[in-house]
Amino acid sequence: MTDTDVVVVGSGLAGLVATAELADAGRRVVLLEQEPEASFGGQAWWSFGGLFLVDSPEQRRLRVRDSLELARQDWFGTAAFDRPEDHWPRQWAEAYLDFAAGEKRAWLREQGVGFFPVVGWAERGGYTATGHGNSVPRFHIVWGTGPGLVEPFARRVRAALDRGLVELRFRHRVTELVVTGGTVTGVRGGVLEPSDAARGEASSRTEVAPFELSAQAVVVTSGGIGGNHDLVRRNWPARLGPVPQRLLSGVPAHVDGLMLEATEKAGANLINRDRMWHYTEGIANHSPVWARHGIRILPGPSSLWLDATGRRLPVPLFPGFDTLGTLAHIGQTGHEHTWFVATRKIVEKEFALSGSEQNPDLTGRDLRLLLERVRAGVAAPVQAFLDRGEDFVTATTLPELVAGMNRVTGGRPGLDPAAVEREVLARDREVANEFTKDLQLTAVRGARSYLGDKLIRVAPPHRLLDPAAGPLVAVRLNLLTRKTLGGLETDLDGRVLRPGGEVFPGLYAAGEVAGFGGGGVHGYRSLEGTFLGGCLFSGRVAGRALAAAL
Repeated sequence: MTDTDVVVVGSGLAGLVATAELADAGRRVVLLEQEPEASFGGQAWWSFGGLFLVDSPEQRRLRVRDSLELARQDWFGTAAFDRPEDHWPRQWAEAYLDFAAGEKRAWLREQGVGFFPVVGWAERGGYTATGHGNSVPRFHIVWGTGPGLVEPFARRVRAALDRGLVELRFRHRVTELVVTGGTVTGVRGGVLEPSDAARGEASSRTEVAPFELSAQAVVVTSGGIGGNHDLVRRNWPARLGPVPQRLLSGVPAHVDGLMLEATEKAGANLINRDRMWHYTEGIANHSPVWARHGIRILPGPSSLWLDATGRRLPVPLFPGFDTLGTLAHIGQTGHEHTWFVATRKIVEKEFALSGSEQNPDLTGRDLRLLLERVRAGVAAPVQAFLDRGEDFVTATTLPELVAGMNRVTGGRPGLDPAAVEREVLARDREVANEFTKDLQLTAVRGARSYLGDKLIRVAPPHRLLDPAAGPLVAVRLNLLTRKTLGGLETDLDGRVLRPGGEVFPGLYAAGEVAGFGGGGVHGYRSLEGTFLGGCLFSGRVAGRALAAAL
């Protein structure tokens, strides 16, 4: 006898999708979550809600010509799969591309998920046709951002709860898989004391009782390691430069990697643990929810990007072009922060902030606020950082700006005003005509040929020292942890594999803990909009496959 058909570990997006699919097939599920009920939905709730879609109606309305073949070229050029253990990640990539170009949008629309009409262009690359990056805009923002995407799956799970098919057990922290005769037959862990911590806040880890549950199968959907900086540093690859000493957290502390280690200890194969996705445009949150809480600037392409010593970053490391290429370059500079130098005109048009809470218009589906975003002026969440953010400097002259930048860092290292002025003046001279050798300005003009960028994302090229575009704005950018790209190796049914490739009976995985599919569907780099989508797809695959197998 078992306590339930399936135990799902983790109530993030992948866990909700897997649970909903299992319950819809009539299977009994116990969904375990170490956090309080306030954190139901996990990291996805905090997200900007970007989804990677291929040849969508939104793209076609904006005259973006996309295709499965082009998306495959971009994906595999970005992933750069090169290891024997990339066998299953490659197959997951093919399957996910078919999903993104096929039924993904219709499936979400059936559940009430809508999309903002302007498609974003993330990770633009800047290399050759077969290199890293999105050839076209593919970043579709969910109307309602992360909460809007979590909502339909949370609703399905709660409906199954009412039908008696699902139990939700919060404050249950799984620390061990129960393995009987080589098959996973349940989980063990501790019940944590009650907590009134709000969503994202750190909750107590005091155990009040042990627990054990038996099941026909277990689905692990517990997320990655981004909140555990010690684990991030332990897995940090040399190709991304020296191990950083100062990191901001783009995820709450409960994203701790505990279940990755517990599942590997039970006998699962963990692959590509050195592949990870962290941002270089992190800013300290002026109103932090969790420790070292950072927010990412989602930049348009116009800001002048300087390293900590005032040197301009090389081609094609422009804002929004190559996240990990930029991260690796920063590691070579001997310092861990960089600077955007911009004008208020650039900030108005190009600075967006990642996170549902930083986008009240899109998250709240508020058309009035959305119109304010489109009109001239700095959006209120961005203005709050200009007013209160410790990384922001505003000044009317360049010497004043550099002095403020040196105050922010305590002069470590000190920026030479003359060196910064040389970079700014050299860039400004290139704005005078369209026949420029400055590839960033060429990229800006190219971006404005896309209607979506011209309308709401990319400012017209102008001199940084043009008084009409001012005042000047500088932003110190910090390294910000985010996603684990490696994970538990799984086959195309979401079944976890042992070292050597055999199936680990009774064990499935989905979401970030499985590298968003197969143990690393992204390879070395992401095209963006693919993390939430990977949770959706892998959760659906695991839930449906397990329901059919029971």
